[in-house]
Order: sequence, then C-alpha cells, then structure tokens
Amino acid sequence: MAPEAWGHGMAAIRIWYQSYVDEAHGRTYWDRLRAHLAALADTGTEIDIHGIAPHDSYPHRVMEWRCAREMMVNAVTAEKQGCDAFIVGHFQDAGLHEARSMVDIPVLGLGETTMLHACTLAQRLALVTFKPAYIPWFRQQVARYRLDGRISGIHAVDVPGAFYNAALESAAANGPLYDHFRAAVEPLVRDGAEAIIPTGGGPMMVLSGLGRVQEAPVLDGTAITLKAAEMAVKLKRATGLGASRVGEFTKAPPHVVEEFITHPKGL
Repeated sequence: MAPEAWGHGMAAIRIWYQSYVDEAHGRTYWDRLRAHLAALADTGTEIDIHGIAPHDSYPHRVMEWRCAREMMVNAVTAEKQGCDAFIVGHFQDAGLHEARSMVDIPVLGLGETTMLHACTLAQRLALVTFKPAYIPWFRQQVARYRLDGRISGIHAVDVPGAFYNAALESAAANGPLYDHFRAAVEPLVRDGAEAIIPTGGGPMMVLSGLGRVQEAPVLDGTAITLKAAEMAVKLKRATGLGASRVGEFTKAPPHVVEEFITHPKGL
C-alpha cells in the first residue's frame, strides 16, 4: 500500500457536493452546510458545493428527474475537473445509479448511504419526512435498495416551517423544533423503530442535534455521506476498489454519455 493512499501523507481529496437547491434560494442552508461539512472533513479534504438552477422547488417526480439530469451531467464534469468523489446531497437520490454508471469516481447518494449505514446501527429504521408527497418515492427507493424488511415505516411529520427555519438560522432556536419532533417520533420508537432518519439534508443536519429519542439515534446523513465519500476515495487509492461494471452499474460507452450531455431535449 502506497503511504500516500491511506493515513499519514495522504494526498488531498476533492469532493463535489451536489445540492438540489441553488445558493440564491437556499443561502441560509448553504451557509450552515458549508460550516457543517468543513467541521467534519478530514484535513486535506476540499468540498465544493454546487447547486441546480432552476432549483428543486416542488415535490414531484417530474421535478426529481429534471434535476437528476443536471446532476448526472455535473458528475461527468466533476470527474473531468479532477474531483475524487461526487456526493448527491439529496435524499431522494434521483439519478444516483445512472450517474454511477457514467463515471469512475465514487458517487454516493445521501439517501442510500444514510440508510445502508443505519443498518449497522439498528435493525428497524423509521424514515421521517416533512413532505408527505415524497412518501411514494421513498417506498420505491427502499424497495430498490432491498431494505423493505429493515424499514419500520415511512412517516410524515407536520413541523411548522417557522420552527425549522429558525433552527436552521440559529442553534439557539432549536428548542421548539426539537420538542415538536421528539413528540412526533416517540410513538414510532414505542412501535418498534430503532433508529430515526430525517429524509432531507437540512432537516437531518438540524435534527441530529437531538442525538437520540428514547435511545433511538437520530441520524445525520450529511455527516455519514461525507465520511463515506472520504473512505471510498481512500479505498480506491489503496486497493483500486470501485463500482462493479457488470449488471446495473455497467459503464456507459463514451458516445452514449456524450449524446446524453449534448442532446438534452431528445427531440
């Protein structure tokens, strides 16, 4: 193992973090996200946050796939620019597997990575969303990841926007949001949930400050996905480990990728 591949003396890691909002519409979130990622990153890890414009502004699968297309093009751009890993910072993971089949750098999705890591912490996982319209999408996600037997339920929690926005702007305003969320998820724990996963980058970043609800951990998938991306880069450098190129992640031929990028309308 080359000394620069793992541990001391390791070369810098460049990560493209793909948000599904743009800075103009998510400035408070981006400011909080930048600080959060910087505090978590290994020494030498550089993280560039990129948005999508127009941003993801409506909870519908048509919006998901429109944003996914731009994300997939950006994954190709990230690799060409020398990034070492690409994070899809959007819990719904739209386009994740397709992007993974287009590039050779590690591509990690917020939803998939969080759920898979949660399986190392608990047997029964509860997904909690502020947006009920996403519940059918989450059901399909869970099925695709073969996690049906590990999910205790997918639950909508009605959280006042004022509570969430205030907590996003200042940790001093966490109290009302925490109290509201704790009251909503305690029944889920009593019914068998062993870990709680807020299904959104902003909510999980804020709500993970609760730590636990009745001993069930509340997961910060943003932290999990960043550290998983760093590990994926280190493993690739040290061992060559990368995505399978048979089955679902078979690498798309260059001309197919080029057509996808240069013919956006398909008409």
